[in-house]
Amino acid sequence: MNPNAFRLDGKVALITGASYGIGFAIAMAYAEMGAKIVFNDRTEEKLKEGEASYRKLGIEAKGYICDVTKEDEVKAMVEDIVKTYGHLDILVNNAGIIKRIPMTEMKTEDFRAVVDVDLIAPFIVSKAVIPYMIKEGHGKIINICSMMSELGRETVSAYAAAKGGLKMLTRNICSEYGAANIQCNGIGPGYIATPQTAPLRVKQPDGSLHPFDSFIRSKTPAGRWGTPEDLQGPAVFLASDASNFVNGHILYVDGGILAYIGKQPK
Repeated sequence: MNPNAFRLDGKVALITGASYGIGFAIAMAYAEMGAKIVFNDRTEEKLKEGEASYRKLGIEAKGYICDVTKEDEVKAMVEDIVKTYGHLDILVNNAGIIKRIPMTEMKTEDFRAVVDVDLIAPFIVSKAVIPYMIKEGHGKIINICSMMSELGRETVSAYAAAKGGLKMLTRNICSEYGAANIQCNGIGPGYIATPQTAPLRVKQPDGSLHPFDSFIRSKTPAGRWGTPEDLQGPAVFLASDASNFVNGHILYVDGGILAYIGKQPK
């Protein structure tokens, strides 16, 4: 085996929503493996925070203010990336939101807002990037899916619908553009300790675990929440030449939760 197959030297990677959290951790790993990092955020404030975080680690990252649900903004961003760097090799559709609202209480506009960011945006960004990848003769697209690509749960109807759709978009991009040497795969994180999941990990007034925190630990063979760093190795693999014959798959990084029925009651 050639260990250099995992290197990303000279590659340009666009990671959406990578100012913090999972996207930031993936970008860190890509930079360590030699890639040039490009990311976006919707606000100047968040963009500057992200740029400062990268600089603190000695990573030169170019940021764009871009709403990935707006096709004209995405097209302009991608055009500028290619103009600046000459090519775009890796796309990670990471930007995402969640709204925890019971389905019968959820407004249609809230459902649409989740689907817009979590499903429509990956379509928009992938659509903008694929022609350049075809021209270059190769490309890697990694969609950040979820266990909700496979499962349902109370209060997350929009998120589950969007992430289930993203799984199938991943497979369809593979089917449609695999012949162009474009590999499209997904990563399905388990419950990861990020700002997005922080409300589920707040301790109770008596110091005990949040009920959902306790529930997740009991359902996960690893007995813990994942960290953004747990996703770095899989993300590097799927972005590298080591995965050139891997296409249309969702790699679940969940501590075993999807394979586990749960602990037997005592």
